Amino acid sequence: MHKYIIIIATILLFNNITAQNTINGSVKDQKTGEPLMGVTVLVENTDKGTTTDFNGNFMLSFDFKSDFIIIASYTGFVDEKISINTSNTENPITILLHEKVLELDEVILSTPFNKLQSENVVKVSYKSVASMQKRGIQNLMDGVSQISGVTQMSTGSGISKPVIRGLTGSRVLVYNQGVRLENFQFGEVHGIGINESGIGSVEVIKGPASLLYGSDAVGGVLYLVPEKYAPKGETKVDLNSKYTSNTLGSNTTIGIKTSLDKLQFIARVAYNTNADYTVANGKRVTNSRYNDKDLKLGLGYKGKILKTDIRFNTNLSQNGIPNTIGIQETSRVLDKKHQNLDNQVLSVKNDFKLANSTIKTNIGHTWHNRKLIIEEATKIGMQLNTLNYDVKWYLPSIKKLESIIGLQGMNQKNTNFGENYLLPDATTNSIGAFTTLNYNFNNLTLQGGVRYDARHIVTQNIGEIGASNYRPGFDKNLGSFTTSLGFKTNVSDKITARLNIATGFRAPNLSELASKGIHSGRIEIGNDALKNEKNWQADLALEYAHTHVEFFANAFINTINDYIFLSPLDAMQGIYPVYQYQQDDAQLYGGEIGLHFHPHPYDWLHISSSYEMVIGKQKDETYLPLIPANQWKNQLRLTNDTNYKFLDKYYLNIGVNHTFKADKISVFEKEQTAYTLFNTSLGADFKFKKLAFTTTLSIHNIFDKEYISHLSVLREYEIPNMGRNVIFGVNVKF
Repeated sequence: MHKYIIIIATILLFNNITAQNTINGSVKDQKTGEPLMGVTVLVENTDKGTTTDFNGNFMLSFDFKSDFIIIASYTGFVDEKISINTSNTENPITILLHEKVLELDEVILSTPFNKLQSENVVKVSYKSVASMQKRGIQNLMDGVSQISGVTQMSTGSGISKPVIRGLTGSRVLVYNQGVRLENFQFGEVHGIGINESGIGSVEVIKGPASLLYGSDAVGGVLYLVPEKYAPKGETKVDLNSKYTSNTLGSNTTIGIKTSLDKLQFIARVAYNTNADYTVANGKRVTNSRYNDKDLKLGLGYKGKILKTDIRFNTNLSQNGIPNTIGIQETSRVLDKKHQNLDNQVLSVKNDFKLANSTIKTNIGHTWHNRKLIIEEATKIGMQLNTLNYDVKWYLPSIKKLESIIGLQGMNQKNTNFGENYLLPDATTNSIGAFTTLNYNFNNLTLQGGVRYDARHIVTQNIGEIGASNYRPGFDKNLGSFTTSLGFKTNVSDKITARLNIATGFRAPNLSELASKGIHSGRIEIGNDALKNEKNWQADLALEYAHTHVEFFANAFINTINDYIFLSPLDAMQGIYPVYQYQQDDAQLYGGEIGLHFHPHPYDWLHISSSYEMVIGKQKDETYLPLIPANQWKNQLRLTNDTNYKFLDKYYLNIGVNHTFKADKISVFEKEQTAYTLFNTSLGADFKFKKLAFTTTLSIHNIFDKEYISHLSVLREYEIPNMGRNVIFGVNVKF
């Protein structure tokens, strides 16, 4: 750890103290004239910014020599751009925002040029965690699965991970603090290991993003954006607590953040504990309980030349592994068979501002310890240490041409310390170089690039030669080129079209190459002859946005050569069936279509509906496993500002989600019947002097419907998903 302390100290001492100019202003609702608290005021194409205080005021420091643009952004309102003349800055300035129908036009951080969503060539889905919490979420993945085209694979209520257009596991990258998360995410009973506390928003790239992120992003990227620091000169404290009736669970988080002239600090701690979840018949699923402790720290520094953001997250969780409805109890003490998971992420992000360009670096280290405990013995114990580095040089703009060159790499070591070796000790080294261009020409924006990656995997022998448990190691080199090309154009002042064609690749992971042993109730056998998966995807997106109505339609086709999947063999070892990893060409296709209606003069009413589908087939026309059933999501949302002294706003959400019959399934899966779930949430925002708090009451699965999701790991045991669940939450900001 001492080497990180030296790095951090060197970074903080790098910059000279310089004077900065300031902009003072306020942001108000154009309709009511009321000040808006919590509005993000950001310098365009940077992450330099602040938020408005209780009275809607803000102060923004700047050190630019040339004119620039600031963007005021607030959920439910149209983003407003203001040009700033550095030689003649008018202070203070007043920014007026008016309500919008297009609610997701945010500054996107997961794409290279950090533009507004309306200006992006690649369509990125965005959702703030605050909006998720207002609808009442059991965990982060419950909120992410609200996004069109995204579902979740779950093992009970405590283990889940994203499924993007039918792809999951190692085909979907998860980024936290700008660092690629590595925690054996390929396993069915392996969650992402992240608590929603301290996460500001979620961005989802649907489709291959290998050009930006390297191997494994053939299905998409889940990009988690940390919460922002407090505005300059302010200290903020908040308490967030919720109670979950179904699991008798509680989740409490406390955070504090403060910002001085150049230094910023944030700290957040969370504790989450839950008993076994209850299905619709009132019985509990034995050993589905889980406990979670989470700590997030941040230290920021802003100077004229250098901006630094240092983040640290440690997450300790215990997850039961359910497979029956047996013993009925409400204990939170883990059963004799469970997982102990320890995730730690340290990231150091730097932005170096040069004369006409910027260099951005992000160095991250993740530690992941996974223990499978049975009868107090560590049957499987693995430690995964991963060092990631990411360097991007934003070259000087040439008229309307923007360009980036980048270098990314990873060094990873897996070490066993348990009784059994599911995976061998191994070392993986990856490196990739890329360039990407963005060109604006009148009404057309073009973006494209090329990348090359190389990966080297070395595994160690297990056991002695001639012994029954002997498994020879191997030395494998993998590599691939990837490219992308896309354009965005405004067909009219109301219609936007995007077309993206991209290639991607995924190197087989350690489990697919070298696993051997009991895993998830079966014997899994790796295959060291596996080749890279290579894919190409075409994605067409159309959007229509009028004053009070929004419509979108997305269609995609994703062709994957040498698709890797786990297939059952006609063999048994004892009581366990034997599965082995195989390859075949595959294709996925489908899309999403949706409508958002915001009728005038009923500005408090929002009606939205979306339909999403994906079909996945192998070359022989048989269906791929674990493809989500088609879904139809509907929501009625009522929000209203008030003139009451203490009551600022109240809102009501009613959701009706229909999942169609899962009948396009692989040969070793079972069909799942269709089902409809009704959900609702009621909440209100209050203000009292300098105290602001929000209360929410949510009911999921109102009619206590018994159902089994096709993406539930527990479907193999005929165990239903969660029954009725009432969630009460309180968020207090001091």
